[in-house]
Amino acid sequence: MTEIKTKIKIGIIGGTGYTGVELLRLLVTHPNADVVLITSRSEAGRPVADLFPSLRGFTDLAFSKPEPSSFNHCDVVFSATPNGIAMTHARELITQGVKLIDLAADFRINDIEVWEQWYGMTHSCPELVEQAVYGMPEMNRAQIKSANIVANPGCYPTATTLGFLPLIENELIDPNDLIADTKSGVTGAGRGASVANLYSEVNDSFKAYAVAGHRHHPEITQNLSSVGDANVGLTFVPHLTPMLRGIHATLYSNLGDTGQSLEELINVFEKRYCDEPFVDVMPLGSHPDTRSVKTSNMCRIALHKAGSSGKLIVLSVIDNLTKGAAGQAIQNMNLMFDLNETTGLMTAAVQP
Repeated sequence: MTEIKTKIKIGIIGGTGYTGVELLRLLVTHPNADVVLITSRSEAGRPVADLFPSLRGFTDLAFSKPEPSSFNHCDVVFSATPNGIAMTHARELITQGVKLIDLAADFRINDIEVWEQWYGMTHSCPELVEQAVYGMPEMNRAQIKSANIVANPGCYPTATTLGFLPLIENELIDPNDLIADTKSGVTGAGRGASVANLYSEVNDSFKAYAVAGHRHHPEITQNLSSVGDANVGLTFVPHLTPMLRGIHATLYSNLGDTGQSLEELINVFEKRYCDEPFVDVMPLGSHPDTRSVKTSNMCRIALHKAGSSGKLIVLSVIDNLTKGAAGQAIQNMNLMFDLNETTGLMTAAVQP
């Protein structure tokens, strides 16, 4: 059991992206968090509040270069970097007794060969993948509490997994024919400059992308296969929408021969998530929207049947930067340091 600390000393690797500033937004008001270090090669020496004026008055930190010994006085380090960076720091952090929460994909996929195929690089510490715990509290709460490395889930996998999970666990649907029709706000593509993400390219438009194969596909199938007795057959199609934040997953599946009514299926979800502080199963007939979870750590779920087709439709919405990234990472940190997992996260969504 990890010793409870009044203040957890926190380092952040790569704090200049949208996930980095979301981490800071939540951590600067967290009663048990003390962010002592935030790194950026490109912005070293620049005050954080200079780059992010929204944090003026909340932090006096400046960005620093990520030197090898920078983090040895931290209790935990969040890596909010592109894929392939956290794994280069992992060995040294663990050797120093520092816990690591990786918000990228370096430790999400158990099969190293599959990971290298999808991410196009050689994994630099494959032996540590076995030690890493997949950081979805609704699946792995007990393991997260004792973890030294947590692989924070992706945004699409979070919304999709939570939407299908009770159905797979209870063998209520055919796992070989699942469809995830998902939409993301533009911040899901990161803060780096890109013509495809310019306002004039994205606004007043809507498109699918990576239809032939997306990196989150093996992560989702790994999650769902781990709780069922059969391999999962998933069609996963992501879309880019002209909004800043949010994930909307419309999930289709074929019901088995259980004959359960929609009300009974909703009751299955309510029973599964009744003790989960950040999953809201909505009443019959509901249509959750992304605005209802904006800046919150909540996932809202609703169930519908599609006329006479026999298909069950699950609607699952999250904020891609909060429950889909920084908020879930802090939820994991709370568990790792024996805090109430809702600490610093119980804020209502911003509306409008």
